[in-house]
Amino acid sequence: MNILITGTSKGLGEGLAKYYLNKGYIVIGLSRSSNTDLRSYENFTYYSLDLSNLDSLPAKFKSILVNTPKIDLAILNAGILGKIADMRESSLTNIKKVMDTNVWSNKILIDNLVKYNIPNQIVAISSGAAISGSRGWNAYSLSKAALNMLISLYADEIPEVHFSALAPGLVDTQMQEYISSLPEDKQFPTMQRLKKARGTADMPKPNNIAPKIAETINKIQEELSGSFFDVRRI
Repeated sequence: MNILITGTSKGLGEGLAKYYLNKGYIVIGLSRSSNTDLRSYENFTYYSLDLSNLDSLPAKFKSILVNTPKIDLAILNAGILGKIADMRESSLTNIKKVMDTNVWSNKILIDNLVKYNIPNQIVAISSGAAISGSRGWNAYSLSKAALNMLISLYADEIPEVHFSALAPGLVDTQMQEYISSLPEDKQFPTMQRLKKARGTADMPKPNNIAPKIAETINKIQEELSGSFFDVRRI
């Protein structure tokens, strides 16, 4: 089984890559920077790819796909949080940066995947923030809600591929490091909840949650294509 994962340099992408590699699968990892641990696996192939550079992304990704064996599963994991602030204090520049990385880069990836190396399953890593719309998560919530709809639209157009958007729940990643570094601010209650959860069983490390996410990815192939799922509710 050949699995393509974006954002493998750290966090959840790294955790999922290690899980599948240890199962003996072939993993193609895409990220801006390399991961030394992953490159020690014989069944891992790494390509440097900057998802925020939308102008160069199509040609670079095409060159990767045409030289890659048939992909069975593509996990579109890479994403950024952006600045936590009220919407009225969020610049369009910041919102656009988050949307480009979390939504439009994934459109480019999907378009090229179905054109040059059509996979059996495409899973976009979403977030509960796509539904909750918590205060302060403005650009991130917008981007993940748009990502969910993007996946739904593609599912109607391309029935031969199973599409889904999957919220992984709380995972202790670099994003959580940023949130924990912020000063206390009672106007952002979700931020306070995440700070308290860090370092507890409520926020597992990527390596610990990866098996559950992989199991969920396998299960949701039997569900309606284009749907949004939350790993905590399956």
